[in-house]
Amino acid sequence: MAARSLLGEASGYSAFTIDAVAARADVARATIYYQFVSKVGLLEAVCDALAEDGQMSELPSAFMNPDPIQAIETFIMSFGRFWDADRHVMRRLRGLAALDPEVGAVITGRDQRRRAGLEVLVTRLDTDGLLTVTKVLAVRILFTLSSFEIFDTLATPNQALTEVGPIVSSMAARVWT
Repeated sequence: MAARSLLGEASGYSAFTIDAVAARADVARATIYYQFVSKVGLLEAVCDALAEDGQMSELPSAFMNPDPIQAIETFIMSFGRFWDADRHVMRRLRGLAALDPEVGAVITGRDQRRRAGLEVLVTRLDTDGLLTVTKVLAVRILFTLSSFEIFDTLATPNQALTEVGPIVSSMAARVWT
């Protein structure tokens, strides 16, 4: 996808425009708008493609697992695969989110879905009496630990983010008994 390719380049933030994506894809600007409606729609499509490459289709298995601890571990590993789909583009998108309100809205929306999933899983831990901290704190801790930034920081530059999943899971285990 032209947008993903453009995001992966080292050029400045201002280089990611609808015009630049159209030029990269060798299509008219109107074609991009017809296909995606807006820059936000284009960014959502990029995120969807990353999710597909990162096998996020396997995430529902976390919610189907009756064991809440295993469910959270599956959740964390799923995000490790997702963040690893294109580490450079992930890093770029998350950085651009701080600069561009449209990118920020897309990333914030995606992060809120991750938080909502964790709220469901933490409720299961709480129901089973397994939490060592409050539900609110458990969600905050797990949300932080399952973030791209944590995976990216824990991995060496050439290490797959999936390889740090077990480290993140062991850190996460501090919220349950």
